[in-house]
Amino acid sequence: MNELLPKVTIIIPTRPGQAEIPAVVAARGLDYPRELVEILVARGKQPAVQRNTAIKTAQGDLIYFLDDDSRPLAANLRRGVRHFQNPKVTMVGGPNLCPNEAPGLEKIFSVVLSSWLAFGPSRARYDKVGQVRPSGEKELILCNLMARRKDLVELGGFDESLYPNEENALMDELQKRGSQLLYDPDFMVHRRPRPTLKAFVKMLFNYGRGRAEQFRLHPTPGSVLNFVPPLFCLYLVLAPFFGLLGLVPLGFYAVAVVGQTLGSAATKGFGKAVLALPLVVLTHICYGIGFWRGLFTKVQRGQKNTGIEVAIEKISF
Repeated sequence: MNELLPKVTIIIPTRPGQAEIPAVVAARGLDYPRELVEILVARGKQPAVQRNTAIKTAQGDLIYFLDDDSRPLAANLRRGVRHFQNPKVTMVGGPNLCPNEAPGLEKIFSVVLSSWLAFGPSRARYDKVGQVRPSGEKELILCNLMARRKDLVELGGFDESLYPNEENALMDELQKRGSQLLYDPDFMVHRRPRPTLKAFVKMLFNYGRGRAEQFRLHPTPGSVLNFVPPLFCLYLVLAPFFGLLGLVPLGFYAVAVVGQTLGSAATKGFGKAVLALPLVVLTHICYGIGFWRGLFTKVQRGQKNTGIEVAIEKISF
């Protein structure tokens, strides 16, 4: 039976010197013939460069990308491989979920990440949403993503001038070529959100900056929705100049936030939903400011970061 299964390379970027890598431990427990699994740890300081370097070394027909703190379900490889029996499918991804043992603050962050008002369609990256379906860069995330190696090689890998959002630009390019990307809500990993409010705010800012840089280098109609938070920030700055009339949209926004809180309470619990309410607003502001920043950063399309050192380690079972 094994000869019918493709070889899979698992690529895990991590920092130099990191000893404990949860994704490696989880990868060793995946339900798949060991002789058909290759685990590569790419140590460095720029994940896009690390992943590109590992892709060049990889022997697998399929690549499974994990972040160093991703813990995939044991069945993920077999589940993912089944989707690639369709030759049109180039990528398969699913959500990364907050584990039950995470601290309370991180669970509140997960409520924000999985809320429609805060993250729109991208909430599917952080919660099980719907059924298996054709999807795109708004729903798939690189900490839990399988792809055909030949397609990655043909496109030259990830755009190293982008971080984050390097995978988003690559997915757009694949779809332009007619490739199909799938979202599978049961193709899951467990991964803890940021541990502190400061780290969470920094993440939001970087998400906004990365999206703006992606739009500058790889503009697509799909990025239109991402202009809402920066425009919201602009509105907050200008609203006082319009008196009471300028506060009317803010009233509608407040209703939307309360509505989202009630919706989250129904599935995540009332306490966590209420505590997440101000963070939903904070998400829009931090993302919006980051987006404005990203419109003016120095980026160059197709830039190769040749001076960054990457060490590839092949992990044995």
